[in-house]
Amino acid sequence: MLFSVENAPFVLVGLALAYFLVPYVQRWRLHDIPSPGLAAFTNLWLLIQARQGKRFLSVDNAHKKYGKLVRIAPRHVSIADDTAVPAVYGHGNGFLKADFYDAFVSIRRGLFNTRDRAEHTRKRKIVSHTFSAKSIGQFEQYIHGNIEMFVKQWNKLSDLQANPKTGYASLDALNWFNYLAFDIIGDLAFGAPFGMLEKGKDIAEVRKSPNDPPKYVAAVEVLNRRGEVSATLGCMPSLIPFAKYIPDRFFTEGLQAVSDLAGIAIARVSERLKPEVIANNTRVDLLARLMEGKDHTGNLLGREELTAETLTQLIAGSDTTSNTACAILYWCLRTPGVIPKLHKSLDDAIPRDIDVPTHAMVKDIDYLQWVIWETMRIHSTSAMGLPREIPPNAAPITICGHTFGPGDVLSVPSYTVHRSKEVWGPDAEEFVPERWSPDRLTARQKTAFIPFSHGPRSCVGRNVAEMELLVIGATVFRLFEFQIEQDGPMETREGFLRKPLGLRVGMRRRVVS
Repeated sequence: MLFSVENAPFVLVGLALAYFLVPYVQRWRLHDIPSPGLAAFTNLWLLIQARQGKRFLSVDNAHKKYGKLVRIAPRHVSIADDTAVPAVYGHGNGFLKADFYDAFVSIRRGLFNTRDRAEHTRKRKIVSHTFSAKSIGQFEQYIHGNIEMFVKQWNKLSDLQANPKTGYASLDALNWFNYLAFDIIGDLAFGAPFGMLEKGKDIAEVRKSPNDPPKYVAAVEVLNRRGEVSATLGCMPSLIPFAKYIPDRFFTEGLQAVSDLAGIAIARVSERLKPEVIANNTRVDLLARLMEGKDHTGNLLGREELTAETLTQLIAGSDTTSNTACAILYWCLRTPGVIPKLHKSLDDAIPRDIDVPTHAMVKDIDYLQWVIWETMRIHSTSAMGLPREIPPNAAPITICGHTFGPGDVLSVPSYTVHRSKEVWGPDAEEFVPERWSPDRLTARQKTAFIPFSHGPRSCVGRNVAEMELLVIGATVFRLFEFQIEQDGPMETREGFLRKPLGLRVGMRRRVVS
């Protein structure tokens, strides 16, 4: 008899060994690539790093220990080499988004998380016209209006809450950048800001279906939890159906956040699709453009797909902007000499009677652009390596001297590549905006810089994001002065994105010279 009570322990041990050894043997061609812990045998190592909010740092440390190729899961190899960027993410390679992205599906698959190439091409055709040069120019009025509200609120704080001895009002800059970014994307994607700036509070309406009564949640907190749980489950997609049973509040609260975030999009799209609203709408925003978009068959987006795509824009256009804006302020404040140079550049370019400049006024200010690029390099809001799978029947590909084949998952960790001394020089760990000067920047550095990813699956909203950061950065540094009120470095935690946990500063009005 093969199974009995007496031999049960041996059977269980055998099954456990098989569970870990089979994936290893199946990927024998990867056996010579070093791995941290048991990462070569199980996805649990990567999942644990993600659960702790430090995946980017653990992978970076593994590369420092083992070299450019590190096996971070049985099928997944992280490649810390800038030459791998076009090979893994470039046009024409046929690579697919890995099953990591299954953890980011809620309403239905959108442009971000669809893994099917044909479906992605269809969706990108619809969405890409939304971000045409003409559309982006029309979006600026909504961005501008919310930054004006931001300035109004900070002027009020400076006037009413300033310390009488120093003149500085104390605040958490991250909170206010969150309010600004959410109100901007609410205005662009749903037809009206969330009202966070006006209230000075993180709040948004949620509906599980168009006809449900509303409830209200802290949207920034919801988005953070959703990113953390999805990025963790994405490391081990087989857990997704069972996540609600895991006895860890991280997963139960995270899954509730996934539902609440979808509910925010449902509530706002439902309001916008009311017949009386459609009949009187004159806005030219993201949602209006998405409602006009047609695929190759001439079909418009259905309600569910429209909601899924606006949810994608909400996620992609909110904390990416706020996290980067917060990091810009932090790195400028901690690096001597940067802010005086910014002041001179901004004062020379922007008329004195203008508080919030137009994009046209600031888009050619070199030093401002260098500060933004350098922050996106050294902070790396998108810090992890985005995983791509080599599809079935694909020809083997050799990268960094190693051959990979169908079913292998590859990624290039942006945090590690962005801080590579081989690419950026011995000062790679330092904040140096001047490295972006055309006479210093190399072709290799241009290839290695991937804050918006690279290739056909790169960020479709890049131009809007850069417009926002230029106008926000110009406004904040020109109108206000700051001092850091916290000790030590700015702490971060990684979900899908690497997020600051806060930035305490003193803020006061600046006299524009």
